[in-house]
Amino acid sequence: ESKHRRRGGDLKTRSTELGSAVTGSPLTAVLPASTTGKKSIVLSSETRKELAKQAKVTKDERRAQIDERHKYLISRLADGIGLSEQQVEEAIISDDKFQLIEQFLAPSGLKKLLFFYQDILQQKSHASLRSDGSTDSSLQKKLFITMGSTENFTGACAFFLRTSDKVITASNISQEVNFGIFDCTNGNILQGLEFFLSQIMIPALKSQQNWGAVKEGLKSSQIQDFLYLVDKFVGALSSSRQNIEDKIQLTNVGIDTYVSNLQNPSDYITAG
Repeated sequence: ESKHRRRGGDLKTRSTELGSAVTGSPLTAVLPASTTGKKSIVLSSETRKELAKQAKVTKDERRAQIDERHKYLISRLADGIGLSEQQVEEAIISDDKFQLIEQFLAPSGLKKLLFFYQDILQQKSHASLRSDGSTDSSLQKKLFITMGSTENFTGACAFFLRTSDKVITASNISQEVNFGIFDCTNGNILQGLEFFLSQIMIPALKSQQNWGAVKEGLKSSQIQDFLYLVDKFVGALSSSRQNIEDKIQLTNVGIDTYVSNLQNPSDYITAG
């Protein structure tokens, strides 16, 4: 009787782990080794079929939940990352963090929704443990939902940010939700942040017409000070990145013409 219980418990554990793998978890499950550590554990074909059937039911249920709000998120992800909408949809409904999308769209829901698109180590189909405990796996590009704190960030991060606590509907999602991509290929986060701020955010801010309660807009000294500080931060970020890369590049200031026009002490005082 105790043997039957042990086997049943082992099968439950294996089913849970393989189910995570089937539904697309970014960290693919590894089947546990046997007590001897010498034999590979392979689930029966019936068990595999049952788990695959359960995964299909879950995906079909999630697919049925997709509405115009989800389709908006999917289209933005597809355009930003360079995948088809069908590929993005399949990745989303296969993700074990699918519920985070609903929490983001809910009234007063999550303030951010993050997706990583990067190479991850995935176990090949029907792979089993080798005698040394390793598995047959390879690096593959994968789009998955993340909280941003559990997986290493080595690729691109696509993010959605809520601007208010309003109910997100199909008609207001384009106004209430902002989308952006933060590209940190090969894990170069500082370079990715520098590019994002200097090439996307700062130009967008400098072309912004509506600054809310600040009626003067770009003419306001408050706004000018803010933009100056953002520029200064990007400069410091660039310097930090170059220092980390052990490279210091001196910029040609180009003041030769100006200095050559200084004739007397009063000119120097004025220049100072």
